[in-house]
Amino acid sequence: MVIKTSRFGLVELKSEDVLTFPEGLLGFQDLRQFVLLDDPNDDIFAWLQSCELPSIAFPVLEPELFGHKYAVTLNRNDQESLKLQAGQTPAYLNIITIPDDATEMTANIKAPIVINVNQRIARQCVLQDNNLAIKEKIFTKLQSRVVQNPQTPIKNQGRQFDFVPLFPL
Repeated sequence: MVIKTSRFGLVELKSEDVLTFPEGLLGFQDLRQFVLLDDPNDDIFAWLQSCELPSIAFPVLEPELFGHKYAVTLNRNDQESLKLQAGQTPAYLNIITIPDDATEMTANIKAPIVINVNQRIARQCVLQDNNLAIKEKIFTKLQSRVVQNPQTPIKNQGRQFDFVPLFPL
């Protein structure tokens, strides 16, 4: 399967690399098929790329990379939509907003992307915890992580799934 992207050009992937969002993403309900792509020019961010619309891709990070750990209980609707089995732990990603001034970058920790890794089903879940921010500033947290562990690559730390490698045609 080959998808066209505005950021990476043509990308070859396997059908099992695709994440299905049965309800789409917030604001993008018509887009149901996405893939996670590593950016070969960036050691920190990955991209949640639409398979259906080349211009739609969101920078994402695992929350642990900027010091956030989810300790939430998903509601029944979220669990059923994700087809999570009892005791199964999903993977979490946060959509990142990167303005012109990168020091103002934020993560949406209120509505993470939750992934059933085994089933390759994903959902953007709006969590009920009012202490979670839609625009959590993360630049300083990311910067301190890199400074504290300069020899440790950020990618693949604690990752429960593999990002799809890029195979430009």
